[in-house]
Amino acid sequence: MKVLVPVKRVVDYNVKVRVKSDGTGVDIANVKMSMNPFDEIAIEEATRLKEKGVATEVIAVSCGVLQCQETLRTAMAIGADRAILVETDAELQPLAVAKLLKALVDKEAPQLVILGKQAIDDDCNQTGQMLAALLGWPQATFASKVEVEGGVAKVTREVDGGLETLSLTLPAIITTDLRLNEPRYVTLPNIMKAKKKQLDNVKPADLGVDVTPRIKTLKVSEPPKRSAGVKVADVAALVDKLKNEAKVI
Repeated sequence: MKVLVPVKRVVDYNVKVRVKSDGTGVDIANVKMSMNPFDEIAIEEATRLKEKGVATEVIAVSCGVLQCQETLRTAMAIGADRAILVETDAELQPLAVAKLLKALVDKEAPQLVILGKQAIDDDCNQTGQMLAALLGWPQATFASKVEVEGGVAKVTREVDGGLETLSLTLPAIITTDLRLNEPRYVTLPNIMKAKKKQLDNVKPADLGVDVTPRIKTLKVSEPPKRSAGVKVADVAALVDKLKNEAKVI
């Protein structure tokens, strides 16, 4: 069974992002970039399926600038067998990414696509669902447990009322949640091995996909800064401030 795992290059989750002075977006110049944490969980899960003997090949895919090769090398150091970069400098939105992934799925014919439920930069939470719709495949989102056996995937997902278990007939789409697994530490020997693994580079035009943005970002701004707290003398003063200043009671 072949597994396709899309991964995205994003600003590292430990970095405090800053908005550009002109409000056109987030400043990523000289900022540490890394793999989207949810995608890291996805590549770990695909690697575990391979280690169990369920999957035979894991293919990592990334769409974006040339520097995404670093993210793909990390994915291969975790356990992917080979990687594909769809190189473009255009701003990629979820629908464009889903169309690119559909073209790659048609080409590679995987039985399972595992990807993060969302990216921590735009928080769209759309690509997995859009890809499932374009392919006409069953989908299970926010997976906290995945079991694959005999052409069927059983996926446990967290819902408001507890846990829900779905049974999917392969081929299928699965998006990962935080509790699915804890990604392994990438060792230096695996990083060195990843440098020798196959990494193919294609363009959106090669796949016959138009990635022109359909949504325009008008303005990006930081949330308002919280005002400093104040001390009150007694309960009566607290109630007065809550009632007349904060207007919450």
